[in-house]
Amino acid sequence: MDQTIAVKRLGELGHDTRMSVFRLLVKAGKKGMVVGDIQRHLDVSAPNLSHHIHRLIGVGLIRQKRDGRSLYCYAELDALREIMNFLEAECCTL
Repeated sequence: MDQTIAVKRLGELGHDTRMSVFRLLVKAGKKGMVVGDIQRHLDVSAPNLSHHIHRLIGVGLIRQKRDGRSLYCYAELDALREIMNFLEAECCTL
């Protein structure tokens, strides 16, 4: 993983609401979560949530999929693994 990408992803997770969204979606697993349920669970306004979701999408940490009238969000677990591997890559080499 390129350090620039890692910095961008970690930077986006450095915001309380975005971290809460991401953690909630990690807990939801492969079934994902409907945007309205995320909003109710975190008690944030729709425009605020939309902003944070788009920031997370922009760095590849989550994705969205429409199913009829419902818009689902999913955590990109491979992106999370990439960040963790990047951070651990040089562990204990000094």
